[in-house]
Amino acid sequence: MTIDYDELIFEDRVHRRLYTDETIFRDEMRNIFGAVWVYLAHESQIPENDDFVTSRLGLRRIIVTRDSGGQIRALFNRCTHRGATVCRQEQGSAKAFQCPYHGWSFLNSGKLNGVPWPDGYADDVSDDKFNLAQLPRVQSYRGFIFGTLNEDAPGLEDYLGAVRKPIDDWLDRHPGGKVALCNANRLKFNGNWKLAYDNSADGYHVVFSHRSLLAMENRLVAEDEKGMAYYKDKPDDAPMYVQYLGNGHHFKDKRPNIEQNRPGALWAIEGPHPGMEHYEKALRDRLGDKADRVLDLASSEPVNINVFPNLLILGNHIQVLQPLSMTETDTTWYGTAVI
Repeated sequence: MTIDYDELIFEDRVHRRLYTDETIFRDEMRNIFGAVWVYLAHESQIPENDDFVTSRLGLRRIIVTRDSGGQIRALFNRCTHRGATVCRQEQGSAKAFQCPYHGWSFLNSGKLNGVPWPDGYADDVSDDKFNLAQLPRVQSYRGFIFGTLNEDAPGLEDYLGAVRKPIDDWLDRHPGGKVALCNANRLKFNGNWKLAYDNSADGYHVVFSHRSLLAMENRLVAEDEKGMAYYKDKPDDAPMYVQYLGNGHHFKDKRPNIEQNRPGALWAIEGPHPGMEHYEKALRDRLGDKADRVLDLASSEPVNINVFPNLLILGNHIQVLQPLSMTETDTTWYGTAVI
């Protein structure tokens, strides 16, 4: 069945079939997750040679590994013999992976390492065709590891395009310009993956869906700063904005919602910040008057940076979307720490 997308996508709205049609989901796995740069992992998850972390590219299971020579690779997590999963741990360190079915082992470079009783096979099992398949292109941008099946795709930096600037700003809020991922929280929800991606660029739902959180924040704000609420009484009156950056990427900036867009207001509202004094001093020494704007970026959730199709940078944490089916999605939140 061929989908006529012109009948489903209009300038100002889309048809709900985009979230419920199995054929459309298969098209997305092939034409989006199988064709563009997809976020796989963060370099902080594999800091040393032989470290690995499992991931997904669409429906394909992937092992992201820093092999024994230090090269970052993305291996398909399936044995080249009968397709069994060769790595069943989420994260760790290993020089090789062994298939639990027939005992074939593979180096963390993907090369076939050993086959028990090789004379029992008709083929020459030492042939390189039995190496683990791997993504033809894997690149990092400031610690974020992406991969693509598309050998003809533009380079990663070209694909990221205008979203690189908010990513750079988000990272440069730290004196060293680097973060590490920590403390994952995973949730599987019964919904299409695009619902979560859309939600991150949506500012209208907050006063309704997050009403209890906003009420708590207002209780914490000093009386003389009550006007500096995250959201005005009417969302239409709020100066926050969402910007489309091309290639499916979005940037939502909530900082202008603070009255008069006063730099440093978010940092002040959420203070005090025990244990962060050295960080604030280092930023002020390095940036001077510009430090207030950067400190706002270090607050709870001043901006949302959406990197299409599956990476969301939300305040001090990131969210990774992994579609499982048309109506099931894994979402994983990671905290971030300065390194």
